[in-house]
Amino acid sequence: MIDWTDLPEFGFELRCCRWAERCWPPDGDAAGPVLVARQLGTSRRRWDTVVLECDPDGLRERARFGEEPLDGDALDVLRHAPAGWEYYRDALPEPAYPWRYVRESIHGAVDRGVLESRKRGGRIEIRRKWPYPDWVDRIVAIENKPDLDAAAARRLGEQLEHDVALALADEVWVATRPTGERVEPALLEGLPVEVGVVTLEPERLEASVEWYPRRLAVDEPGTLIAERPDGGGWDASAARFEYVDADRKATRRLEIAERAYGRGWRSFHRTMRPDCRHFELRSPGGAIPYCRAKGRLPTARECAGSCPAFEPEPPAWRTRGWPIEGGPGAACRRLLDDRRRRRR
Repeated sequence: MIDWTDLPEFGFELRCCRWAERCWPPDGDAAGPVLVARQLGTSRRRWDTVVLECDPDGLRERARFGEEPLDGDALDVLRHAPAGWEYYRDALPEPAYPWRYVRESIHGAVDRGVLESRKRGGRIEIRRKWPYPDWVDRIVAIENKPDLDAAAARRLGEQLEHDVALALADEVWVATRPTGERVEPALLEGLPVEVGVVTLEPERLEASVEWYPRRLAVDEPGTLIAERPDGGGWDASAARFEYVDADRKATRRLEIAERAYGRGWRSFHRTMRPDCRHFELRSPGGAIPYCRAKGRLPTARECAGSCPAFEPEPPAWRTRGWPIEGGPGAACRRLLDDRRRRRR
């Protein structure tokens, strides 16, 4: 059995993803299709949980482009590919990088079967197979802090200020465990007022909204806080920041959405060791990793080849098709991948 009273932040994060997949939005109003991913963002900021509210028709059209995510270079090509044959340099906007990388993206898109190309007079011409759809309605970021004490709130506050100033997500939430007090301690901490607060009971997946977020201006330029004064309370130096235009934000939002589409939240097995004989999946419907050697849910850092209790599966399990194809580790991977594909 999983001890829900002593759940690490990693386990709480997985349960939050499961709750968002089943019950989003928190206010109960019916929404369109929802895709959930974890540990996504930019080079400066990574969110624990990402919720994509999708347009149903656009999501079906996005499926034509395959299960794997499209990177930024491929998006630059597919979003501007013409309906008829045209020289690629005339059809596509001037890139911020050499044209040879554009040609590589074109060849990659053709290999994936989502773009057509031909050579005429020594020049590469391209034609789209389908227009790239506008499939994402909103992006919601959730920070998971099961035990939000004052110290954790101070560290989290700076990250949330970054999210609010840049406005890359439409909404930002903090998910924490309920304490049973009349006023949840999270409401008394110094978090930005634009950030929503939801308390989540991880075992039963019951949530309560304690504070509703403010919708951020994703269609307007944002402010990127690049550097903060770090000299303590007596440091009066100014922070360094820069403005991010709306087009750059829109491109970055689409790149995040593409990675979320391809990864989902059940991809944790890629950074763990399901090929260990002590690894198994538990929890009905939630696919929570469990370590029999430790007797609890391991963190992603603990479940590694350096773990003292790590024991690889016997070779016979993997080479003789146990019980059908591969060992239990391979079965765990297939189960999680199948659930991710089915949900998408």
